[in-house]
Amino acid sequence: METARVLVAADKFKGSLTAVQVAERVTAGLRRVVPGVRVETLPVADGGDGTVAAAVAAGFERREARVTGPLGDPVTAAYALRGSTAVVEMAEASGLQHLPDGVFAPLTATTYGSGELLRAALEAGATTIVFGVGGSATTDGGAGMLAALGARFLDADGKPVGPGGGGLAELAEADLSGLDPRLKDIDLILASDVDNPLTGPKGAPEVYGRQKGASEEDIAVLDAALDHYASVLGPETAALPGAGAAGGIGYGALVALGARFRPGIEVMLDVLGFAPALARATLVITGEGSLDEQTLHGKAPAGVAAAAREAGIEVVAVCGRLALSQKALSGAGIARAYALAELEPDPAVSMAQAGPLLERAAESIARDFLS
Repeated sequence: METARVLVAADKFKGSLTAVQVAERVTAGLRRVVPGVRVETLPVADGGDGTVAAAVAAGFERREARVTGPLGDPVTAAYALRGSTAVVEMAEASGLQHLPDGVFAPLTATTYGSGELLRAALEAGATTIVFGVGGSATTDGGAGMLAALGARFLDADGKPVGPGGGGLAELAEADLSGLDPRLKDIDLILASDVDNPLTGPKGAPEVYGRQKGASEEDIAVLDAALDHYASVLGPETAALPGAGAAGGIGYGALVALGARFRPGIEVMLDVLGFAPALARATLVITGEGSLDEQTLHGKAPAGVAAAAREAGIEVVAVCGRLALSQKALSGAGIARAYALAELEPDPAVSMAQAGPLLERAAESIARDFLS
């Protein structure tokens, strides 16, 4: 019998394990049952938080820059670089993780630091930038990002508007003539797992505003402000898929930076070298913290499973919590899912003990698929 060759290509278990730790635990569990099994690990991400870590695990160099956080304070943000390709994760600069517990600033949080991070990648010599957007604390349409790259957003008195989406209500003029000229010569790929437009019932404020602390009144203010902003910069772009990603930073990248939108997991699989790794595998193990309806709409496990199915390679998944039927799993190309909740029903204990539980789940996979 041919020796099994397993590819572990899973995302993080948010709040419990990084994608790298998931791969390590799965490998340990498999080898406990089948000591000689060949395992290759390729931690994956879909453009949201964890994207830089996945790139570094795949051999990119980690770089750091001091940038402006969403509340205006300095933060240290990482990006990844290999040759002339950079992976920039907006959450590193403008993500929810930079907000103190319980502190939100839905109307004033800024993406200025994300622009500074893009500039750091330009200064490092990047000519292709994968810009992963997700997990943002902001809803400013990318105005802060563009300001950091040289744009000016002025009110009727010719003064800069205030930070955040709320300030855009006062916008009278957008001057993009000062944008960093190097931006014209790069390939900027907007990598996101959401395809929302900028405003309206499926727009950034309505769909994602509440998780950033916005009240119903704030959402109405932000939606109107972003609508006004788009009327100044270009209303057609506001309806494009991805314009509403990460509080509208997608719109800013599309309308002013010449970005092209691609589903985050597709971009990241290309960048991480998934295709050659897949060609070496006889079984793929993917997963993330919660396998649910959202997983089917562009999350990492769905992307991994789709690519593996096309190559005719069987896929199983690991997760903390499973909220999909076997029919839905099969439809996504996943033969079976192993949930930590089946081993430990208490969610708090399951999260705290995710590592050892995941090893046990991997032992079951080894018995079911490798023995």
